[in-house]
Amino acid sequence: MLWIKNGIVVDPKNKIKAEKMDLFVKDGKIVDETKVKKQDCTVIDASGKLVVAGGVDMHAHIAGSKINTGRTMRPEEMRVVRNIAGKFRATVGRVLLTAPAIGYEYAKMGYTTSFEAAQPPIGALHTHEELDAIPMIDKGALPVFGNWHLVFKCIEEKNMEKLKALVAWAIERSKGFGVKVVNPGGVEAWMYGGNVKSLDDQVPGFNVTPREIITWLIKANEELGLPHSVHLHCNNLGVPGNYQTTIESIKLANGFSNAKRQVLHVTHVQFNAYAGSSWRDAGSGAAEIAKVVNSMDNVTIDMGQPIFGHATAMTGDAPFQFSLHKLIGARWSNKDTEVETGAGIVPIGYLPNNPVHALQWAIGLELGLLVDSNKVALTTDYPNGGPFTEYPYVMAMLMSKKMREGELSKVNAYVQKATGLTSIDVEKTLYEVIHMTRSLPAKILGLENKGHLGIGADADIAIYNLNPLETDTSKEFEKVYKMFKSAEYTIKGGEIIVKGGELVKEVYGRTFWVDATKKADIQAVMPDIREYFNYYSVQLGNYGVEERWIKKPARIEVV
Repeated sequence: MLWIKNGIVVDPKNKIKAEKMDLFVKDGKIVDETKVKKQDCTVIDASGKLVVAGGVDMHAHIAGSKINTGRTMRPEEMRVVRNIAGKFRATVGRVLLTAPAIGYEYAKMGYTTSFEAAQPPIGALHTHEELDAIPMIDKGALPVFGNWHLVFKCIEEKNMEKLKALVAWAIERSKGFGVKVVNPGGVEAWMYGGNVKSLDDQVPGFNVTPREIITWLIKANEELGLPHSVHLHCNNLGVPGNYQTTIESIKLANGFSNAKRQVLHVTHVQFNAYAGSSWRDAGSGAAEIAKVVNSMDNVTIDMGQPIFGHATAMTGDAPFQFSLHKLIGARWSNKDTEVETGAGIVPIGYLPNNPVHALQWAIGLELGLLVDSNKVALTTDYPNGGPFTEYPYVMAMLMSKKMREGELSKVNAYVQKATGLTSIDVEKTLYEVIHMTRSLPAKILGLENKGHLGIGADADIAIYNLNPLETDTSKEFEKVYKMFKSAEYTIKGGEIIVKGGELVKEVYGRTFWVDATKKADIQAVMPDIREYFNYYSVQLGNYGVEERWIKKPARIEVV
C-alpha cells in the first residue's frame, strides 16, 4: 500500500487541474482512502510536486523483426552503452535501444505503457518474445491488415461476415490489440514494382481499392466492437502534396457519423502533411489537416514529430522506404512478409540546416499546436521521427513560444516561408500536454484504467519535481524539459520503480490483447484460411501465439 501525500495532481480525465490532494494505492490500483490502513502504507511526500498518471505511448516500434533488422543494419547504434550490467541488465543503443533499455528509458521519464504499432500476424511470436523482454511497462501490438490477400478477398466478395471473422481470428491468433492499416493496397502493389497513388487506384490482382480497404475495415472494427479504432497509416506517405490524400482519408470517417465513438485514428500525420508538387516547392499542409480534424468528432491523430539527430525509418510501407533509400542514398532493407504485408528499413539523420528536415520538424509542431488537444496525441513514431526519450523536448516546445523561437533561429530559414509555425501564438497548457501524453492516448486505445488517477485506475503514477502552481511553463521551458526528462518517482502497478530519476526495481508489465472471437462466426472464413495456407511457409497449426506463452497476458474479451 502507498500513500502519496500533498501532491499537486493534474488529471484531465477527471477534470482535476493542479489540485493539492492525497492518493492511495492498494493491490496495484488507486483506491479510496477508506480502503487502506494508513499506518501500514509506504508514504511518499509529494509536497510541491506534480503528480500525474504514467505516460502512454500509443504508437511506437519497440518489438519485432523491423527493429531487430534495424539494429543489425546499424552496429554503430550498439556502441552507445546506457547501463552496465549490475543490479539491472546491461543496455545499449543510441536510438535503436535494446529491449531492456526501452523499458528502463520509458520508466525514467515517467512512462508506463507503450504499444508496438505494426505487427505482421505471422511474426507475432517473435514480437511477443521481444515484448516479454521489455521490463517496466505495459505493452500491446497492432496486427497489420491493409495489404493481406485474405482481407482483399473478403472485400472483393463483399462479405462482411467473413471479414469480421478474419479480423477476429487474426487478432486472437497473433494476440494483438486492434486493426492497423499501412498504405492500404500500396504494399501489395510494391510487390509488383509499383504503388497506389490515390484512394481509388485498383490493387494489382484484386478488384479492390484503398478507399474500400479503409471503409470496410472500419465497418468490421465497429461491428466487432474492438476497444481501439482502425489505426491508419495513410497512402502517399513522404510525398509532397500528400496532405490532400490525408484529408480525403480522414473524411472517410464521415460515412460513420452515426457511430457513438471515434472510428479512425490517423497516425504520424507529420509524414502525410506535405503541400507542394516536389521537394523543391514543398510546404506545410498542417493547417488544412487541422481544420478537418477539428471539425470531426470521430477522428484522432498523433504527431509523428521529428527530432534533430539520428533516427531510423522503419515501416510496413515498403515502397516509401525504397523511395527514401533512392532519395538519400542510405542503406536499405526490404521485407516481403508472406501474403500479409511488407516492410522497409532505412537509417536517417535529421539535420536542422536541411530545408526538408526543418520543414518536417516544423510541420510536426504545427499539428501539435493547431489540432485540438482532445484530438492529437504526442508521438515521434519512434524510431522513424527520432527517440521517444525526447518527448520532454516536444512537450516543452508545445508549451513555450519562446522556446520555439529560439529553436527556429537554429534551423533552415526555408521553414519561415513554407510553414506557418512562426505565426502560431498557441501555447499548450500543462493540463493539455498531460492530456496529450496520458488520458488521450489511453482513451484512443480504449484502455479505461490507464492515463488517469481516478478510483479503480491502474496505479501507474509519475511524480515530477515541479510545482505547477508556481511555474510559468511558457517561460521556464528549460525547467519543464528537465523535469519531464527525469521523474522524481515512477510507480508501476503500485510498485516504486524509479526514485530520484534512477531505477530502483525491475518489474514486468502486462501485454494487452483482445479476444473478439465471440462477436464473429470464425468458421465462416476457415475454408479460405486453409486454402491460403497453401501459399504460406508455415502450417496453419504452427501459426500464431498461445496465451500461455506470454509472460503476463492481459486479455480483453469483447462480447
